[in-house]
Amino acid sequence: MQLIFDRRITRRTPGRFRTRVLTAGVVPSLHVDYKHSRIKQYHKEGRALRTETTINDTRDFAIGRGLTNLSALRKVGFHANRRLLDVQRLSQDCAIGEAAVDRIHRPLVVDGQRAAALRFLDPRVLALFCALVVFRLLPAGFTARDLRQHVAPLLGLAPAALPAGRVTYDLRRLRLHGLIERQPQRHRYRVTDAGLRVALLVPRLWARTLRPGLATIMPDQAPNDSRLRHAFRRLEHAMDDWCAHAKLAA
Repeated sequence: MQLIFDRRITRRTPGRFRTRVLTAGVVPSLHVDYKHSRIKQYHKEGRALRTETTINDTRDFAIGRGLTNLSALRKVGFHANRRLLDVQRLSQDCAIGEAAVDRIHRPLVVDGQRAAALRFLDPRVLALFCALVVFRLLPAGFTARDLRQHVAPLLGLAPAALPAGRVTYDLRRLRLHGLIERQPQRHRYRVTDAGLRVALLVPRLWARTLRPGLATIMPDQAPNDSRLRHAFRRLEHAMDDWCAHAKLAA
């Protein structure tokens, strides 16, 4: 309620506060009750998501009942609708992100073909992602030979030291995971939109966040006075104190 109506609510706040989702025998709908006001959300004729806010008592929002306050009430209703949609979008983004991780980071089966996982922190996978960024710029696409020429140096190998079977295996993984697609009747590939976005995100996340962050917090690394190291040290002390108190209480 606080997220949607932007009002502070405690146990002493009078009124009725509840959220209901109706699904049995009707068009699924969401009902949010805040004191004397209500938000109803449902699919209008199965085509659009409709959100209706009804304010039955202006005093719920410390607004008078005169017509001069109509614009203020309209603003309250509009902001409540917008915050509800924002909360739903954020919660749905978690599910979408989890599905994207499952689709790339874990093994999958496509049309009876099994594709091994593309582990984000695997050096070989990071090298593949870095190569995809370059290949996206090629209007004619790229071949298995192009992939070998770009990936081998990133792994510290000469192109001739990278077996053809290994390159074919990587091409198959990238294709089944939807990061590249094969051009019709040709042995050339192009990077998909999803492939470009993953290739841009994951290597940078590793190089700019995970790797320097791990180097900062690991206790066996060179000592430093960073805020992150101090925060982890305080966390460790707090956990040790809590465990000690728990043992004493037991």
